Amino acid sequence: MAEGQKAIVWFNEVSKNDVSLVGGKGANLGEMTNAKIPVPPGFIVTANAYYDFLQRSGITDKIRELLEPLDVNNSKQLQQVANKVKEIMLNATMPPELAREIREAYIKMGRGLVAVRSSATAEDLPTASFAGQQTTFLNVQGEEEVVAAVQGCWASLFRPRAIFYRQQQGFDHLKVGIAVPVQKMVQSEASGVLFTVEPVTSDASKIVIEAVYGLGEAIVSGEVNPDLYIVNKEDVEISNKKIGKQDWQLTRNPAGGDKNPNIKVPLPPSMQTQQKLADDDIITLAKLGKYIEDLYHFPQDIEWAKEDKEIFIVQTRPVTTIKKEAAVKVVPEITAPVFLSGAPASPGIASGPVKIVPEASQIDKVNEGDILIAEMTTPDFVPAMKRAAAIVTDRGGRTAHAAIVSRELGVPCVVGTEQATSTLKDGQIITVDGSTGKVYEGKVAETVLPGAPAMPKKKIKTKTRVYVNLAEPEAADKVAARDVDGVGLLRAEFIIAGIGEHPNYMISQNRGQEFIDKLAKGLTIFAKAFNPRPVVYRTNDFKTNEYRALKGGEDYEAVEENPMLGYRGASRYITDIEVFKLELEAIKKVRQKYANLWVMIPFVRTVDELASTVRIMESEGLKRTKNFKLWMMAEVPSNFILLEKFIEVGIDGISIGSNDLTQLILGIDRDSGKLADTFDERDEAVMIALERLIKVSKSMGVTSSICGQAPSVYPELTEKLVEWGITSVSVSPDMIDQTREIIAKVEEKLKLND
Repeated sequence: MAEGQKAIVWFNEVSKNDVSLVGGKGANLGEMTNAKIPVPPGFIVTANAYYDFLQRSGITDKIRELLEPLDVNNSKQLQQVANKVKEIMLNATMPPELAREIREAYIKMGRGLVAVRSSATAEDLPTASFAGQQTTFLNVQGEEEVVAAVQGCWASLFRPRAIFYRQQQGFDHLKVGIAVPVQKMVQSEASGVLFTVEPVTSDASKIVIEAVYGLGEAIVSGEVNPDLYIVNKEDVEISNKKIGKQDWQLTRNPAGGDKNPNIKVPLPPSMQTQQKLADDDIITLAKLGKYIEDLYHFPQDIEWAKEDKEIFIVQTRPVTTIKKEAAVKVVPEITAPVFLSGAPASPGIASGPVKIVPEASQIDKVNEGDILIAEMTTPDFVPAMKRAAAIVTDRGGRTAHAAIVSRELGVPCVVGTEQATSTLKDGQIITVDGSTGKVYEGKVAETVLPGAPAMPKKKIKTKTRVYVNLAEPEAADKVAARDVDGVGLLRAEFIIAGIGEHPNYMISQNRGQEFIDKLAKGLTIFAKAFNPRPVVYRTNDFKTNEYRALKGGEDYEAVEENPMLGYRGASRYITDIEVFKLELEAIKKVRQKYANLWVMIPFVRTVDELASTVRIMESEGLKRTKNFKLWMMAEVPSNFILLEKFIEVGIDGISIGSNDLTQLILGIDRDSGKLADTFDERDEAVMIALERLIKVSKSMGVTSSICGQAPSVYPELTEKLVEWGITSVSVSPDMIDQTREIIAKVEEKLKLND
């Protein structure tokens, strides 16, 4: 392993800035530990250790040879190849010094029963939620057993569903890392999940808790219909309870063993219909959920467990399936008789022929447009779920992993019907309404896509353009089909993270062209989807801590006390010119076919920085033309103070980064939970800056836009921006239609369309 890289880190040594090192789960465990949230203690085997294992074992070529010709849509072939890769991974030898470090860390934490979990570095990020792709080993005890479980987690990175997902996302299989948290086991009396937003309707005023007796794997897998508790977020009072009947609970298997670590234990009849969690515990848990949501400034999906009257938080991740409530409300009511009913898991309506799939090995039965019927829809079903028009299960709650995946995929889903597999027949035509949890015999309604209006609406024309902020390649085609004028902010970070290696490290290995090709491939997806509408690409704004986390990054990046204010943006471009040239080459490569790709320079501190950046771009053949526009992010106070001078350098437009601008004007760390209430883009000082940026731009003949989160959160701010004369507003995908309507009303009021 490279000098300075760590193979083992403890929870209290990492934070949410270390996702590339310890994965989403690992970073969140560290963040919560440092925030004094009750988290069972543990350590993490880092992604560095995994990459070192791949390199030193010499197995990468064998794995690549198996994966390159694979057709992931051929379910049988996918299963066969996955088994072969898994065998290679498990038979390879772990570096002896790493195995020793793992054993020593296990001893240091006091031995005993631990959970050995997988934390892929591209898993549980806000752009996707394919949780459960990799393996978790529970009730592991013993030094050698923990070492073996870590290697088992590594091997699970090549399970069929994980291979399928990476292929769909365009990730290089061998560039996605995996970290392995090793955590003290909680022997749960009760356990479950908590959403700090209602996961189907996206009602942010509700907290949803699901609870079962015993270990939480029963609820996550969907095998048990859990208790459902609804809590009002504002006053933290229970508003609704639905008690699920539970015949058995999952407990630790005293006999142990890897294959059957847990066993099902029947519950006495007196317990089967009891409430799993006392009201006081529900309130305590809801308060914890609120605190964690405040910590992350984003709705959270939380796993919890109760042992000896104490509630523990096992892990948390962002809810990535939030949809506008209006998108659910417009679904037309179906008046036909209800054939089956369950819990609504993913909104939308679809009809088609039934395909009953008893187990994941038979998912190749499901063709495009079929209705997938299963006892429970586990993550192994993902390839078939992408082909299915809708999904119905016998068991599971609305927060089961598979329900989350359904929402991410935009597939209507109903869970917990109890009898779908026994009542329905293969080939039978049914209609599934994922918004209400109802299933109807025959085709009784037209298809309604989740998040899309059910009835055609008249297209609204506005003088102010509505752009969208994007980072996820898989979303490009879907969002491009919306009434949107282009991409106002295309973030590079997701594509760069997918590449996974520091560009200077790749240059040192004479692999600069590989970096160019991979970046160009990611950019092309967006440019092609939106062509001829503009796609404004913000050049890479990785900070030093983020760059250090990439493979080889520690050799090129200093440790900074405050990376947010450190070596980033234009300062980096004019210093590390060779890396900037790689990025410019990728842009030029895409523009050979798609001239709608424009460029935006982030975090420009001084006028000289902008001038130097422009000179480098021009020397590399990227000069402003009628078809190629250059924008500057306006996110540093110097930008609005000296805006006239910045514009005189030669730019076509500005885009206001309201997140950083607010942070720097008010002197507030935007990640601070204690100062969250003070961080407000509507503050008078920020509003003065916004008004000046827009009005000066207009007076000097350049366009103005905004791409921070402010317009997506505060519609009333959008009204002021239009009044001041902003050229475009770029918002998150779920706010496109609402923003267009707000702009239209303001323009009508101001007579801008006359």
